[in-house]
Amino acid sequence: MTRTITIENMPPTVTGRTAASSGPDPVTGDEDFRFHALLFPNRSLTADGFRRVLAVVIGVNLVNAVIYFTLGAWPVAFFCGVDILIVWWAFHLSYVQGRRHERVMLTDDALWISRVLPSGHETRWKLNPFWARVEFDRPASHETQLRLVEKGRVLILGSFLSPQERGELADALGAALSKAKTA
Repeated sequence: MTRTITIENMPPTVTGRTAASSGPDPVTGDEDFRFHALLFPNRSLTADGFRRVLAVVIGVNLVNAVIYFTLGAWPVAFFCGVDILIVWWAFHLSYVQGRRHERVMLTDDALWISRVLPSGHETRWKLNPFWARVEFDRPASHETQLRLVEKGRVLILGSFLSPQERGELADALGAALSKAKTA
């Protein structure tokens, strides 16, 4: 079976760093949700685990730096310090990317999708739940996309989730949209 990668072509309703304050409020505080999901990327290492890994990296590089420095190869000690900085920087970038999230909110009259990038830039889409449908290819693989389609326009959801998580989200959101259409 051939899978095609779909390109997102749905224009946002509201966009910008302060979309939450400048755009229409997607839901009021007392509104009941038919479906509500907050999606975050998976983080495989806690803050305590990061400190432990960095401590091991620092320890190993410090021992190597001392050995090479005593042997007269002092430039190697400099590169051991650079190794520590590179490992810290890579983890820092990973944690920054972990701030990305998406929020899916289904009410009686609208399906709101909010995507917040690590920079704080927010993009929102408002879809009509009677026109929106969920598309997800089975069996799920790494390349499988969860697509929301409304009148030929496509919005990709949860690209940072695992294939199993995207499948579970597709099932739950599809069921919620079906209930909203029949109610």
